[in-house]
Amino acid sequence: MAKADTTKKEKERGSSNLALHRRARYDYEILQSYDAGLALMGSEVKSARAGHANIGEGYCRFINGELWLLNVNIATYTPARENHDPVRPRKLLMHRRELVRLQTAMNEQPRCTVIPLRLHLSRGIIKAEIGLAMGKRSYDKRDSIREREANRTIQRAIRHSVR
Repeated sequence: MAKADTTKKEKERGSSNLALHRRARYDYEILQSYDAGLALMGSEVKSARAGHANIGEGYCRFINGELWLLNVNIATYTPARENHDPVRPRKLLMHRRELVRLQTAMNEQPRCTVIPLRLHLSRGIIKAEIGLAMGKRSYDKRDSIREREANRTIQRAIRHSVR
């Protein structure tokens, strides 16, 4: 129920996805998710709005108490006079208490990491949804596949019984 409410609110606010990390929920168990602003250059904003961003191999690291988004590719914007490095580190903008909460969670649980889940527009501002994630083991992935297949079978049976 709450999931439907959040998507409804996002649609009202005009939130749209610019880039998705599709394998994140398959490879990782997402413990918490946060919205963070991004410190971007003008050509990066234009390129991301055009859909030329790839966050599939991205990850986040704490450097000097600040959270940085690394290995995310935002392609160069050709009409721009001064362009950016496509894979440069980008600073994530979050409240200090959220940063402290993330850093303590990563220190307490050594298998945890912070990964970008999606880039989206929120009220005209580009934001990154990041997640505190724990890597799944191979048997966890098999369980996820088995559960997904069971749900598909149940949905098929329900559709055929309604007809």
